[in-house]
Amino acid sequence: MIIRESGDADLNALLKVAEEAFGEKEGPEIATLINDLLNDPTAKPLLSLTAIEEGEIVGHILFTKARLLPDSAVKPSILAPLAVKPEKQRRGVGGRLIAEGLKRLSQKGVKLVFVLGHPEYYPIHGFRPAGVLGFEAPYPIPDEVADAWMVQELHPGVIGKVKGKVICADTMNRPEYWRE
Repeated sequence: MIIRESGDADLNALLKVAEEAFGEKEGPEIATLINDLLNDPTAKPLLSLTAIEEGEIVGHILFTKARLLPDSAVKPSILAPLAVKPEKQRRGVGGRLIAEGLKRLSQKGVKLVFVLGHPEYYPIHGFRPAGVLGFEAPYPIPDEVADAWMVQELHPGVIGKVKGKVICADTMNRPEYWRE
């Protein structure tokens, strides 16, 4: 498998992967989110990675710029979304995309990465509940799914020294993107 930065020529394939991965109900909304984030100046700098097997795009991950208030000196990012073609799921594609993305973000000085996602999946890749650590999501997360709002520190010692509200890119600043 090859993981590389996504390019403009990949856009249609990335949107198709998202639609397949998230299904008929959520797929079109997620594809729109990806397209909008890629064109949102408030999401930049962003990191868009593509997984390729046998010349075919089989996975995609997108990390976008965020801010942490009141501590604006800390550089955070938001992982959203991660999509893998259904027939390629459970084969490590998503995990490799996450690992490569976190490595690249760390090298760029990003300190924290947040995600709203499956609390059974993301902890396998080093994420832990963010709310109990003092990190407020852009929109309120109901108590029954609070563990779905997660964080990973990319530089040791950041968690515990900072806390606050995460501010996302304008495109994601809508309540429908903060349901789990």
